[in-house]
Formats: sequence, C-alpha cells, structure tokens
Amino acid sequence: MRVAIPHSLGRDEARRRLKDNMGGLSGFMPGGLAQVAASWPDENTAALTIAAIGQTIEGRILIEESKAVIEVALPPALAFVESMIQSAIEQNGRKLLS
Repeated sequence: MRVAIPHSLGRDEARRRLKDNMGGLSGFMPGGLAQVAASWPDENTAALTIAAIGQTIEGRILIEESKAVIEVALPPALAFVESMIQSAIEQNGRKLLS
C-alpha cells in the first residue's frame, strides 16, 4: 500500500517534524495496540517495523519536497483491513507533519 501525504513544508522541515513526532506513531495505529520501531537509513527515508495483532508489518516513509510517501507492505492476513489502515495513515500522516 502506498499513501502520499501532500505538504508545503519543504523536505527539510518535513523531515524535522517527522523526526520530532515519530514517538507518537504507535498511538496513531487503529486500536492503539501497535508497537512501532523507526530508524533512518538515510536522511530522507524512515524505515518502520510495526508489530500489531500478531503480525509484523514493514514500511517506510519517503520524504519528498512536497509530499511524504508512506509505503506499507501488508501481509495477506491483514488484507481485509487495508482500507481501514489506509484511512488511518491518511488522517494521522497529516498529524505527523503538523
């Protein structure tokens, strides 16, 4: 799944805000029952590992000049909740950039 969150912050400010707000990611997951680990393999990419409801999900956030692109690889067992997860990413992605 790939969700683009548009912004007008520029890459540097978007990166700063994402780094500042990364600690609140687990609260953004539906049900608030997820554990999220983030690392920064490069300056404009955050790698995510999300553990929830017995599943581990890998993802990343790509920071671009006018959008942040959130990519999540859902396992087949979670395909039935893809629309709910996409909606949560769209809503809460904006909060990460605020």
